[in-house]
Amino acid sequence: MSSSDRVVLTCALTGVLTDPAQHAVPVTPEEMARAAREAFDAGATVVHCHYRQQGPGLGRLPTWDPDVVAEIDAAIRAEVPEIIVNMSTGVVGPDISGPLACLRRIRPEMAALNAGSLNYLKVRADGRWAWPPLLFDNPVEKIEAYLRVMNELGVVPECECFDTGIVRSVSLYLQVGLLRPPVHVSFVMGVASGMPARAAWLPLLIEELPPGACFQTIVIGREEVWPVHRRSAELGGQLRTGLEDTFYLPDGRKARSNGELVEALARIAREVGREPASPEEARTILGLGPARKAEHVTSCKSA
Repeated sequence: MSSSDRVVLTCALTGVLTDPAQHAVPVTPEEMARAAREAFDAGATVVHCHYRQQGPGLGRLPTWDPDVVAEIDAAIRAEVPEIIVNMSTGVVGPDISGPLACLRRIRPEMAALNAGSLNYLKVRADGRWAWPPLLFDNPVEKIEAYLRVMNELGVVPECECFDTGIVRSVSLYLQVGLLRPPVHVSFVMGVASGMPARAAWLPLLIEELPPGACFQTIVIGREEVWPVHRRSAELGGQLRTGLEDTFYLPDGRKARSNGELVEALARIAREVGREPASPEEARTILGLGPARKAEHVTSCKSA
């Protein structure tokens, strides 16, 4: 099986604000480590990590306390030494001192880079806003500040793109020297005010990628997420699932764990002829560690 037949599976373990009292998302270092092990055993080689405040009644709130983040990170690495950690960096507003402190503290191999701004909106069935309209602001100066530190630390950015204009911006960041290879783009689909979760969009989005870029699908929703992942696998993309993205399996049942979701994703990948990558293979595909070079142009796109 060639490297193009391998697929990197990522598991997004917990998300930002999901209430652990309502959904079984991991929060504590022990829970995060156990969830990472389950995901790894099911075929994931990358875990995308948000970090929550610790203590009674605090588990639904995020934290940028470097001590807490380091404790969770150490627990994950002790449980699964081979795993690739992809740290979330998303915050609303200009103050990114917390994420930058955490990047410096744990030095993950990868980190999310929200590559543009979005009005983050959702409407309830009765016509009311699900939450007050929110601008997820990611202006160029914020992106530049993140990239400065990521490049200094050798952290590979994963450009999260919630809309088509944000996808196209990635090439512009390359042209002006903000971003350097290897380039990783995640199509974030299913947010009500962003790109819809539609498999038919993928070929058009892929056309907008810079040459040599890897792409991944992050799909938010229920039954609509799985056809998008299948098409992404067919087109050579990398795949992500986890309790941050969906609570539901392809047959409509509610997932009991991150491991169940990764098992379903691995099954889809195998059905289209691709095998989950090993940690070593994933690092080669993603251009991490010794494999990361300025001239790295490994393409994750199929013709």
